[in-house]
Amino acid sequence: MAILASIGTTPSIDRVGDMACVVGESPLWCARHAHWYWVDIAGRAIWRFDPAAATVRSWQSAEMVACIALDEQGDLVAGMESGIFRLRLDEAGAAVEATRLATPAVSMAGMRFNDGRCDRQGRFWSGTMALDPALDPACGNLYRYSAHAGISAPLVSNLVTQNGLAWSPDGRTMYLSDSHASRRLVWAFDYDIDSATPSGQRVFVDMNRHPGRPDGAAIDVDGCYWTCANDAGQLHRFTPAGKLDRSIALPLAKPSMCSFGGADMKTLLVTSISAGAPAGDLLAGAVLMLDAGVAGMPEQRFAGA
Repeated sequence: MAILASIGTTPSIDRVGDMACVVGESPLWCARHAHWYWVDIAGRAIWRFDPAAATVRSWQSAEMVACIALDEQGDLVAGMESGIFRLRLDEAGAAVEATRLATPAVSMAGMRFNDGRCDRQGRFWSGTMALDPALDPACGNLYRYSAHAGISAPLVSNLVTQNGLAWSPDGRTMYLSDSHASRRLVWAFDYDIDSATPSGQRVFVDMNRHPGRPDGAAIDVDGCYWTCANDAGQLHRFTPAGKLDRSIALPLAKPSMCSFGGADMKTLLVTSISAGAPAGDLLAGAVLMLDAGVAGMPEQRFAGA
C-alpha cells in the first residue's frame, strides 16, 4: 500500500493509503502521538495513520462506529449504533474492546449515532439519525454526555441527518448542520460554557444557496467554519459572519468530514464516501490530505467534566 500518493490538483492534494471507505467519517488528529484517526461507518472499521512510520492500520468493531473523540487516557469515546462507548484498540491485534458508557432514554431501535466531537470543555456531543431516514425522516436528536452528568435528554430535536458539530475558538458559539437534501442548513447557537446549554438557534449558512450538502466540519484559528460540500466535491470556508470566502475543489464527489492536524495544525485530512458516488469517481471513499493555508483549532479530549 502506498501511504501517500500525490494527486495532480491545485492546491496539492495527497491520498493516504489506497483504502476506499464505504462511509469515511470523523477524522481526528492525536497531537500526543502524532497519529491521524478516522472511521468507516458502514465498514465498522477504525483507521489510524502514523505519518512518521508511514504505516496505516485498522481495527474492526462489532457495531458501526460513527464518530470518535480522544480521552485523557488515550482511549476513544465513540458514538455507535446502540449508544456511547469507550473503545480501546488492541495494539497487538485487530480487536476493539468496547465498554458502554451511556444509552439515550429515547429508543435507539432503527437508529444510530452520527457526527460528534467534544466541546472546548471536554464534554462529548453527538446526534442520532434513522438507519433508513425514509421511514421517519426527522427523528434525530442531539445529546451531550459527560462522566459526571451522564447522557442528557435531547437538546436539539427534529433532525434528519445530524452533522457539522463544531465550536468557535472561545467555545461560546456552537454550530450544527442537517445535511439531508431536504434541509441543507447550518445553524449557530449561543453556547453557555458553564451549563453546556445551546440556545438562540439561528440559520448560519443556507447551503441551498451554495453547491453541495453540509457534512462534517472543522474550525480554524480565525473562527471560520470549514464544511465538506457533499455531492459537490468541494470544501467551503465560511467566516464567523456566515460569508463564504473560500472554496477548494476536491478530486472526488462526496467529501464527508475534514479535520485540522499536523505539527503546525495547517494540514486538513478529508474523508469521503464511496456509497452512492457517481460512476467514474475513481477516488470515491479515499482519504485526502492538503495544506489549508491556515491553522485549525485542536480537538479537545474527553474530560468527563
